[in-house]
Amino acid sequence: QVQLVNSGGGSVQAGGSLRLSCLASGYSNSSYCMGWSRQAPGKEREGVAAIDSNGNTDYADSVKGRFTISRDNAKNTLYLQMNSLKPEDTAMYYCAADAGWTQGLDCTRTNVWNYWGQGTQVTVSS
Repeated sequence: QVQLVNSGGGSVQAGGSLRLSCLASGYSNSSYCMGWSRQAPGKEREGVAAIDSNGNTDYADSVKGRFTISRDNAKNTLYLQMNSLKPEDTAMYYCAADAGWTQGLDCTRTNVWNYWGQGTQVTVSS
């Protein structure tokens, strides 16, 4: 059974940085598509970034150049490094995994995710 456990959220001032982590268990280390999504109060959940086991990444335009998604296979952990944070980045952030992904398929931030972490709050003050 796949389990995803988020950590690393918090409160920072605009311009600051945070790194989110997502420990994955029961999910492949050799062939994967994983991502981060976020949901702000009163808004729909939106895909932020995605990465596959070939190292291909995909980012929302709003975070390009500021956020970096990565995965440490030895630690079974997905990361989201967030720099130059803005108040509009304030949201609950969720990691996610695609159970049906195989080589040759696209892995993007808009994938249909089968598994979700519990979420971690990020608050950016101006």
